[in-house]
Amino acid sequence: MSNDTLKFLCPTGHLSTIPIKKGSFYLGVKEKPDFILADSGSDDIGPVPLGTDTSPNPLEWQKHDLELMLVESRKLGVPMIIGSAGDTGSNSRVDMFVNIIKELAEKHNIPKFKVGYFYSQVDKEYLINKLNKGQIIEGLDGRPNLTIEDINKTDHILAVAGVHPYIKALEMGADVIIGGRGSDCAIFAAPAIKAGFSEDLSYYLGKVMECASFCAEPYMGKESILGTISKDDVKVKALHPDAACTISSVAGHAMYERSNPNYEHVAGGMLDMSNCKYEQYDAKTCRITGPKFIPTEQYKVKLEGSGKIGERYIGIAGVRDPYTIEHIDDVIQWARDETKERFGNIDYHLYYHVYGKNGVMGDLEPIKEIRSHELCIVVEGIASTKEIAQEVAMMGLKQLFYARLPEVKGTAGSVALPFDEVLPAPPAYRWTMNHIVPVDDPMELFTVMMTVAGK
Repeated sequence: MSNDTLKFLCPTGHLSTIPIKKGSFYLGVKEKPDFILADSGSDDIGPVPLGTDTSPNPLEWQKHDLELMLVESRKLGVPMIIGSAGDTGSNSRVDMFVNIIKELAEKHNIPKFKVGYFYSQVDKEYLINKLNKGQIIEGLDGRPNLTIEDINKTDHILAVAGVHPYIKALEMGADVIIGGRGSDCAIFAAPAIKAGFSEDLSYYLGKVMECASFCAEPYMGKESILGTISKDDVKVKALHPDAACTISSVAGHAMYERSNPNYEHVAGGMLDMSNCKYEQYDAKTCRITGPKFIPTEQYKVKLEGSGKIGERYIGIAGVRDPYTIEHIDDVIQWARDETKERFGNIDYHLYYHVYGKNGVMGDLEPIKEIRSHELCIVVEGIASTKEIAQEVAMMGLKQLFYARLPEVKGTAGSVALPFDEVLPAPPAYRWTMNHIVPVDDPMELFTVMMTVAGK
C-alpha cells in the first residue's frame, strides 16, 4: 500500500452468479493489489430470495469465488471485502459466508486471521416505533411513505449500509470483511476514504468498479478489473487480454440505469458526475477526474423489504396460428374471464407474460402490433395454497386453448400446449419496502463483530 495510491482488484460484479474467470483474476493478483473485493448482492434478483431467506445461486459457486479471493488475499496479506453476502445480505447469508471462510481457512491451512462482519436485518418494532413517534419514512421511486400496514405485510427487512461498517471493521483490524446488505459502491469507497482519499473520487471508484468487467469492452462477464485511486484521479484497467477500459465503455457504464445519467444516489448523498473528464491513459486503462460527492444534510438509510403474496404455479403455451396471434389480447381475456367464473371471489392472481421475437409483452398495456410468427405465453397462478394456485394456473393455461374467437370454424387447434401439467414454482413475493429512514448515526442499524479463522 502506497501513501499516494491504492489498488483494488475486483473479479466480479455479483459474486457467484456464475463462477469467476480465473485467468484475468490471477493477472490481477500479479499487480499486487491493496484490496481484493467484490459485491455479492443486488435487488436485481427480485424479492423471492429475501422473502424466503435463501440464495438463488449454487453454494458450490459461492465457495468457488470465495476460495479464489481468500487464498490470494491471504498470500498477499491484504484485506478481502465482500458486500451483501449471499445475494441478499440477510443475517443467515452473512453467517453462511463467515462459516465458508472458516472452512476454507482450515482446508488451506491458512494461519489465523480476523474476520469482521455485520448484520443488516431490521426489526419491525424499530420502524413501528419510528412511525408512532411521527417520523416520516419516505418512499423511493414513486412509492408512498411507509405505513404500519406495509410493515405488517413484510417478512424480512434489510437496511442498506454505507461505508461506515466497513471502515469500522478495518479500524478493528479485520483481514476479511463479510458485509450484510450494503450499497454496491461502499466496499470500494470505504477503504479509500479511510486511507484519506477524497469522498469525490472514492465514491466514483466504487461506482465504476462495482460491476467489474462490465465497464470494459468488448462486453465480458466475470472478468477482473483493477482500479487505482490517487489524490488526483481514478484509473480503471481491464485485465482480460482482449478487453480494454475505454472512454466510451467506462463513461457508458458510469451513466447506466438512471433517468439522469449525471447523478448517482449513494448512501449519505449524491455523486455528481456531470463534470467528469475521461481520458485514455493507455491501451487498457481509462483515467477519470472531476466527480463530486454531495452529502445530504440528514443521513438516511435505504430499506428493502419483501413480503409473501402466495404460492405459485406456472404453465407454458405456444401459439403459431396467425389469426390467434392477431387476437391474442382477446384470447387472454377469455381465459381470464373463465378463470374468474370458476373461482369467483377467491383471492388469487393470474398473470400472462407474452414472449415473441419482438421482445416481451405483458399485462401492463395491450399488445398493439405483433410481427412474430410465434408466441410463447407463460402463465402464473398465485393463491394462498398450493392446491388453489395449481388450479388457477391450470385454468388460466388451458382456457387459452378454448378461447372462442369469431371466424374460427371447427377445431382449428390454434394454440399448442407443450405441457399438459403446470409446474410448481417458488412462492410469489413482492417488494414491500423501498424507502429511506432518517438516522442520528450512520451506524445506528449496524454493529460490527469480529471472529477468528485459520489455524
